[in-house]
Amino acid sequence: MKIVEERMWNMIFKKRTESLELKLLRSLDMRAELIETDKQRFHNLAKGYEGELMFDSFTEKLECENFLLNDLLLEHSGNKFQIDTLMVTQDPLYLFDVKNYEGDFFYESGMFRSLASKKEIQNPLLQLERCQSLLRQLLQSIGIRLTIEAYVIFINPRFHLFQSPLNKPIIYPNQLPDFMKKLNRKKSVLNGRHRSLAEQLAAMHQIISPYEQYVKYTIDKVKKGFFCDVCGSFHVSFCGRHLQSEMCGHREGIDAAVLRMVEEIKLLYPNEKITTNLVFEWCQVIGSKQAIARILKQNFCVRGNKRHTYYE
Repeated sequence: MKIVEERMWNMIFKKRTESLELKLLRSLDMRAELIETDKQRFHNLAKGYEGELMFDSFTEKLECENFLLNDLLLEHSGNKFQIDTLMVTQDPLYLFDVKNYEGDFFYESGMFRSLASKKEIQNPLLQLERCQSLLRQLLQSIGIRLTIEAYVIFINPRFHLFQSPLNKPIIYPNQLPDFMKKLNRKKSVLNGRHRSLAEQLAAMHQIISPYEQYVKYTIDKVKKGFFCDVCGSFHVSFCGRHLQSEMCGHREGIDAAVLRMVEEIKLLYPNEKITTNLVFEWCQVIGSKQAIARILKQNFCVRGNKRHTYYE
């Protein structure tokens, strides 16, 4: 019974998943030549997500009572703010902003700069301060008064900050194990109010559509065809009722491969109706529209009729 109770008070209320924008850019990167700003955006999102998963490997092992909420996008008084990880304990709330920076940087006159280029980068301490302030205001607006401890987490072991500022809420990679031990030593007894707060915050999470900024990658301009789900190569061929990568040898059933392509079309172009012709043109390798139609009929609801048939 004791084990059940412990699990009850160590829960992930909002799991971390790839953002819609990251999924969209990953797919577009396979099928189109991204412009430089979009390439950089893709790199930053992928790098950030990788760092957040690294931090999750620490927080998920915590034994103190806590509720975890990952990747929250909240809004207060018209101001949106992103929280990488929010941990609800008895008191305080812990707000973590995870940075997966790599390389040598230095801190000077309140600014972070790259040691190699001397260029200033966005100050994570200012971002953290803004996020903490907006979260405090949001909590006050719903009648919650809890202390908020906020930290910037530099997660990458290949990061180094010269002239590191003292008395700033920064946790460096080599400090993380001891910091987690410190959290575990703190007494935390959660109750229904804490659970209710976690549920409220999870329900407030917003999803912003990224499609408007990527409309230039129209369906007629992107590369068509199957790609291997393992190695990413477009060099695939039929092998019985399977597709096989000519690069890594991975095999995938035809039905599964077609359904994966349908999901990709829906991801990239959610307003497009899924038709036999569209999927046939997208897949290219399959020479039979009848095979496409069979797979669609078996897995989706048929809408319309005759030449206007589509699938949902």
